[in-house]
Amino acid sequence: MSLQFEIVPVTPFQQNCSVIWCDETNEAALVDPGGDIHLLKDKVQQLGLTVTKLILTHGHLDHVGGTEPLAAELGVPVVGPHKEDAFWLQGLPRQSEMFGFPLTEAFDPDQWLEDGDVVTVGNQSLSVYHTPGHTPGHVVLYSAEASVAFVGDVLFNGGIGRTDFPKGDFQTLINSIKGKLWPLGNDVSFVPGHGPMSTFGKERVSNPFVADEMPLY
Repeated sequence: MSLQFEIVPVTPFQQNCSVIWCDETNEAALVDPGGDIHLLKDKVQQLGLTVTKLILTHGHLDHVGGTEPLAAELGVPVVGPHKEDAFWLQGLPRQSEMFGFPLTEAFDPDQWLEDGDVVTVGNQSLSVYHTPGHTPGHVVLYSAEASVAFVGDVLFNGGIGRTDFPKGDFQTLINSIKGKLWPLGNDVSFVPGHGPMSTFGKERVSNPFVADEMPLY
């Protein structure tokens, strides 16, 4: 029994939407369904899963654009992000205009997430960490059993999230990464919001923004 996942890149931003599921119950959740919902529905069908919720790490359009139509079609609740990102979700029509996306209406999730919350998918549990910096209400989801974290745009393979958006802050982001993510362990794999997976240990050695174990030559 464990948490399984597959990554489906969506939208022109090639944002990583994760289909995550419990292999005992085949109950699933979609993390950051940013768009191209036909691809997401095809993947769910192909895997023989039943989606029970949509989970959002933060309020940026490329991560949430497909949420409302998909939630309506599947009849499932939307969970997350932290309420500090409410202004991003309320500003979705403006974001659509800015990035040349189809109009995305403003919405609120069915449930905001707080640091320390637990989200269940079938028999699996994900711990919620509030990780501001890229956006003020960003959250990270962590499965201790599978040793994997879904980190949205907090951390990338070789990089970190942008902090030049409204209410973004570089030092806050660094503190989130070092204070919330590193203690989970070097062997934890993570799925970033864009690009390939990595591990916290690898980023601690080689990521120019947050490395703290650079070998001395």
